[in-house]
Amino acid sequence: MPEIRRLPKRSSYTRRLPKGCVLCEKGAKLVLLVTGRCGRRCYYCPLSSEKRGKDVFYANERKVSAMEDVLDEADLMDALGTGITGGDPLMALERTLDSIESLKKHFGRGHHIHLYTSTTSPQRIRKVAKAGLDEIRFHPPLARWKSLDGSAYRSALRLSKRLGLATGLEIPVLPDKKAELVAAIAFADSMELDFVNLNELEFSETNWRSLRAMGFGVRADNDISSGVDGSEHLAKDLLRLDTDVPLHYCSAAFKDGVQLRRRIMRRARNVRKPHEVLTKDGTLVKGVIETDLIAATAAHIMNRFGVPGSLLWEDNRRRRLEVAPWVLEEIASELDIQSYIVEEYPTADRLEVEREPLRRH
Repeated sequence: MPEIRRLPKRSSYTRRLPKGCVLCEKGAKLVLLVTGRCGRRCYYCPLSSEKRGKDVFYANERKVSAMEDVLDEADLMDALGTGITGGDPLMALERTLDSIESLKKHFGRGHHIHLYTSTTSPQRIRKVAKAGLDEIRFHPPLARWKSLDGSAYRSALRLSKRLGLATGLEIPVLPDKKAELVAAIAFADSMELDFVNLNELEFSETNWRSLRAMGFGVRADNDISSGVDGSEHLAKDLLRLDTDVPLHYCSAAFKDGVQLRRRIMRRARNVRKPHEVLTKDGTLVKGVIETDLIAATAAHIMNRFGVPGSLLWEDNRRRRLEVAPWVLEEIASELDIQSYIVEEYPTADRLEVEREPLRRH
């Protein structure tokens, strides 16, 4: 049995990690969703409602429409690579090819790009390989896991390897499908694939009804992740299989607590303004005054309290004045308008984590 090596948040692997996963662990990969469209209807798909089945384009949390926006987002997080996902990226082939070519031109050939797909089209695989793709991860439908040897995936995998792509499978660990998972891993071993990635099955806003209908529940422990009970236990058993193909189990907690946290930290260091405080979790803390009189309020604070302009920020889009939190805490009780200490993610959507009202005059 190969040695099982541990990663944070209970993730683990045997032999070696795919290069795409190495960069993801560092938080150094841009997450590029080129489309939410997919030819499969997997009941366990966790994609959000604003993306699932829709032809949308996202770079990390930022909705984009042009490659200039994608490259800007990649620069803001100092990306060392990109993971192209969906839906199925090969259903938006031209956008995917443009993305690969543009990222390689902008960052250089060393910018590592991996891609997830359920498509087996040899023409499309050849095109993404020619564009500069480094690693391809196939997600065959559940009904095929026991019969991959006689399917189109065999020739698609063989072609990908021949084209020089790092080639593997990426599938969720369904707690009631041990035989199917063992069969898929055995097939990958026989094909001498570069890896099999095993993802913890997790609840999301779009799949929870289907998962509950299948009889699945939330993890039995007190873990705060959205992992499905039994998924991790089975994954640990699968890692003990006597196989030559490298196996990698990625927990839901690892995705949120390590990959995402490190990625937003990279972005936070580049987007943080002088009035914002960067926390150890990669979030930004600031003071906020919501007002239609943004410029007048800023002028009042600077004149009355001697606050330098560098510690203020006029956010006209969200109709608010941002103030250094340590400043606003000092002056809030002397203002006639409600103010807050706000904690946000440094992502394009600026998702708010917490809001604390300050005592007003």
